[in-house]
Amino acid sequence: MSRRSVPATISGLVDHVDYMVDLNRIATSELEDGFMSGRVSRRQLLLGGSALFAANALQSIPGGGFLPGLELMRSAHAQDAIPKPDHIIRMSSNENPWGPSRVALRAIYNAIDEANLYSFYGNPLPELISRQQNIDRDHISLGAGSAELLKVGGLLAGMRGGSIVIPHPTFEDLPDYAEANGTEVIRVPVDGDMKTDLEAMASAIRADTRLVYLCNPNNPIPNVIEKNALRDFIVEIARDRMVFLDEAYHEFVDNPDYSTMMDLVRNGQRNLIITRTASKIHGLAGLRVGFAFSHPELAREITDRQTGLQNIVGIRAAEASYQDEEHSNFVLRTARESLDIVESYLRSAGIKFIESNANFSFIETGHPIEEVQARFLEENIQVGRPFPPFTNWMRLSMAKPGEMRYFVQTYKTLYG
Repeated sequence: MSRRSVPATISGLVDHVDYMVDLNRIATSELEDGFMSGRVSRRQLLLGGSALFAANALQSIPGGGFLPGLELMRSAHAQDAIPKPDHIIRMSSNENPWGPSRVALRAIYNAIDEANLYSFYGNPLPELISRQQNIDRDHISLGAGSAELLKVGGLLAGMRGGSIVIPHPTFEDLPDYAEANGTEVIRVPVDGDMKTDLEAMASAIRADTRLVYLCNPNNPIPNVIEKNALRDFIVEIARDRMVFLDEAYHEFVDNPDYSTMMDLVRNGQRNLIITRTASKIHGLAGLRVGFAFSHPELAREITDRQTGLQNIVGIRAAEASYQDEEHSNFVLRTARESLDIVESYLRSAGIKFIESNANFSFIETGHPIEEVQARFLEENIQVGRPFPPFTNWMRLSMAKPGEMRYFVQTYKTLYG
């Protein structure tokens, strides 16, 4: 799917007015709340009335009591600076800025009456994921977010004794947990193009290595591992040890060099674990729902080693959200719009960055990231933490397109 930019909004009234097709996704109550507060966001314009009403209201009413006409809005925006927001915009944790879908929110509301119940009776989520991924139910382990499953992977490696091998930098939940429990972590630097170096990782494997961890797309560097090279690597390495493949950003990838490795699990690979999460494209990070896919024997061990339990509200929300393709498509489309806004500016300004295969970017600022963090926070933007050894690089999570325009404006002001 190609990316395309959408005209910005004026004073926070409307976000992305070109996407009228999405306007039927807003609750009337949210719309009323927006009018009461004097600030109507795109989310508040998404569900209440029909798309036809919203589109007509936006386009037919000239700059009067409801909203200014679109051409007037575009003209005004071309001349006016975007005002500093009155809240902190989080561009630091790769979160979904839109939150759960309306379908998921209804499921959350309805599930409140079940909050007194444990989630292990009649849980429909594994069967749904089984059908959607075309994989038998006994290959699936549920976790309280994929982070718990990552930690279980680190635990399993430690229980088997020996070391684990990871690229560096990468997402550190698994190696940090393993290291904290006495497992040696061998960190292999990314190559000169800042890509995961499979050859170097293979060379770093020792006789005592029990697990190799890969994040694809990687995090904080949002590039992918070429699919054929990755497949060959897994098939070879998994003969003697576990390979843990973190696919947290799978849904965001639009790159012919990428492929999930789920078919290896379907076809009986015994030493491969793949994780996915409802935290990113589904916007359920706070409700902690994740999945691991592996051989049935390994899946049982993963389930047995968990220390937590999924909550029933999160399960109901995920069940609804994984059937709401419209919302996922909307999140994906707006994430790409946001990336276009940022990457187009970076290209025009000659600023080095890694082209994204996820919902975040990685940008060379030329300044210590702690300084960059502090300066952006003064402008109510929270950007990513340091990721050594790239101490002058900033991981930037995509917020809403209008907010990314404010980021670009701020970047120009701060750094030119």
